[in-house]
Amino acid sequence: MASANLTRAETAERSRAVTVRSYRVELDLRGAPDAGSACFATTTTVEFTAAADATWLDFLGAGVESVVLNGEPVPVRYDGARIALSGLREHNVVTVVAAAEYSRSGEGLHRYVDPADGQTYLYTQYEPADARRVFACFEQPDLKAPFTFVVSAPAKWQVLSNQHVAERESIGDAQKVVFAPTLPISTYITAIVAGPYHHAESSWSRNELAVPLAVLCRASLARYLDADTIFEVTRQGMDFYADHFGYPYPFGKYDQVFVPEYNLGAMENPGCVTFTEAYVFRGAATAAQYQARANTILHEMAHMWFGDLVTMKWWDDLWLKESFADYMGSLVSAEATEWTDAWVAFANRRKAWAYLQDQLPTTHPIVADIVDLEAAKLNFDGITYAKGAGVLKQLVAYVGRDAFFEGARRYFRRHAFGNTTLADLLTELSATSGRDLSGWARAWLQTTGVSTLMLEDAGEGRSAIVQTPARPHRLAVGHYDFDEAGDLVCRQRVEVDLEAERTPIESAAAPLILLNDADLTYAKVRLDPRSLETVEHSLDRVVDPLARGLIWSALWNATRDSELTAARYLSMVRGFAVAEPNPALLAALLANAPYAIEHFLPAASRSRQRRVWLEAAWTAVFAATPGSGEQLAWARAVAAAATVDDAHAADLRAILDGTGPAPVGLPLDPDLRWQMWTALAATGHAEPADLDGELARDDTGSGRTAHLRALAARPLAAVKAQAWSAVFSDTALSNEHLDATIAGFRAGAHRDLIAPYDDDYFVALRAVWSERSIEIARRIVVGLFPAGNTLGPCDRWLDAHADAPAALRRLVIEQRDHLARDLRARGFNG
Repeated sequence: MASANLTRAETAERSRAVTVRSYRVELDLRGAPDAGSACFATTTTVEFTAAADATWLDFLGAGVESVVLNGEPVPVRYDGARIALSGLREHNVVTVVAAAEYSRSGEGLHRYVDPADGQTYLYTQYEPADARRVFACFEQPDLKAPFTFVVSAPAKWQVLSNQHVAERESIGDAQKVVFAPTLPISTYITAIVAGPYHHAESSWSRNELAVPLAVLCRASLARYLDADTIFEVTRQGMDFYADHFGYPYPFGKYDQVFVPEYNLGAMENPGCVTFTEAYVFRGAATAAQYQARANTILHEMAHMWFGDLVTMKWWDDLWLKESFADYMGSLVSAEATEWTDAWVAFANRRKAWAYLQDQLPTTHPIVADIVDLEAAKLNFDGITYAKGAGVLKQLVAYVGRDAFFEGARRYFRRHAFGNTTLADLLTELSATSGRDLSGWARAWLQTTGVSTLMLEDAGEGRSAIVQTPARPHRLAVGHYDFDEAGDLVCRQRVEVDLEAERTPIESAAAPLILLNDADLTYAKVRLDPRSLETVEHSLDRVVDPLARGLIWSALWNATRDSELTAARYLSMVRGFAVAEPNPALLAALLANAPYAIEHFLPAASRSRQRRVWLEAAWTAVFAATPGSGEQLAWARAVAAAATVDDAHAADLRAILDGTGPAPVGLPLDPDLRWQMWTALAATGHAEPADLDGELARDDTGSGRTAHLRALAARPLAAVKAQAWSAVFSDTALSNEHLDATIAGFRAGAHRDLIAPYDDDYFVALRAVWSERSIEIARRIVVGLFPAGNTLGPCDRWLDAHADAPAALRRLVIEQRDHLARDLRARGFNG
């Protein structure tokens, strides 16, 4: 059987030989509600021209029934991944009849049965190359074509695709839906959604353009769907892009569908965007959650231009869509919605992801060398998204905002419905800015690593900025001092161009000097000793939330790099988090503190710090404003802390049973209840009967996933053995249930119970990678990596498996590096 992998070299050769004219894809989904039906019929007709005698179509399915080429049946030559075609003419029409498989991994056509009402839901997810799991195709982004989809489905179902419905025919208890042809698009952004989805409608218009809007979710979630809020953000985004992109929204309608068991946050299928239904909040949600959802909505909308209208030729230039969308998500949030502090979350949380990724031995340039699809799958990472977006923010500061948007408008007009590379974009931006950007691109897009900026005393009242390694930066230096009210405010902000490793600057004495003030560039910042002392005592007096976010980022990076002790960092979090008004910063602090305890402290210090953190969170949840987002955030922090310390186990059970005092105003929704039950399970204070009782209260998809996680969290050797076995042998586990099982296996402070599986993990790696889909394999490889006290087993595996697939080795190397960082930090903090 041929490998399902595809290389850049062979797809480039196919692109030179083939031009696709059109697709017609017919799917028969009438049997989807039947759980015993594993497959569905798929028929693809492709028109294409060829400059070679032979080529192939990609297909990953149960089997190919027939192939008709230019009106003549031909022998089926299918190896499980490719359908070989030969005897081609200049103009060709091929029809492939095949059987495709419903997915439980979130790849291809995913099928989900809602336990709340027994209804079946379908949706597709293809990026980077899973359209071939649904229909035969030329699976590469630069072979664009119009698609006509024809779907047969149960009569009462909603059926959606990228375009509007052109015809609908009733056939007994079923329907046949024919969609209008799409504009030329890539295979990976085509979409089908089908099922009894709840449906809300609205519209947006500008000048002569009217765009129908729709928001959909499962019927059992309809009562939680705040469609009006989603429509408001959608219209705000449409307004912004209409004003700035100069190219009318090209895809007709705009559906946004929230789907179950989704592998991503969202996917930019033109006209039919899919989102994780985690964005449909079943209970109370914090402002940080609403802000994150708005950012994702605007990110995906930006893709309608960056990615869908103009698409990269190959995955090397994935950043051409993802970096731009990540940047635009924050920009539009800040300038067009109520989330005016969106850049704070970007500076503190998104960039943290980039800084982490960029310090791994597997880091790569923003413009990456992607030799095949496995490499592409793993490059949806902090470099491509957050670092790329941070560098774009620096580019805007470098060329100017007007030149940036004018360059984007020229780029859309010149390359609409085409495919591009880095050079195409730089040509337009250089023309509009009057700058030769080749040097800038080499420094920022074609190199790796993150620069670290430090302030050095140069004597005689002067300072110097030292950067390692050196890159060109346009940044600001903020001088902060106390005002009459005792607040730390910026008294002076000076913009500086850095080129060399050491750049002298004029720097007046100030209690706090903040490099990269306003977050114009991409770099780690170190606080000088005086500034560190100032923030250690007065961080809550820094008025500007972006400045606070940059300070917290500097503190966290210093802690990760073993230059600031974890105890000192934790002390600042406990001292200042309770008064932190910015929801994104609070969320980051509440995530970083327990991570520092579990990863950066030596084992002997953890127990005390766990107890101190749990008590701080417990006190904060009772002191917070009743019913506030801050109270909810602290309650979730309590539940997380209680998985490794049982000091409040009796209190949590009393809250859950209704026999003890709960924090006034705290919304005890199903998700929070499950977090508390998981904490009790992980510390040995909940039995299966308790968890079954909670499931009876919340017998939903989310409830069943949480129940599975909590059961696997119990600190018993037999439970861990059962969870381990399920991960490796139960191939019927969905993507979400697999994650829940792994999370339960790892839950709590029970390294002694899971350490016996370390050797088994390394023995299983090659088989997992070869036998499971890359999505499922990735979850297992990352989720079960042994977090012990030695690098030896990992090093031995890497030495013995130099021939392992590059993508698998990359994952193992990255996990090794995380562990090595942890071990260094434990030594530093010992």
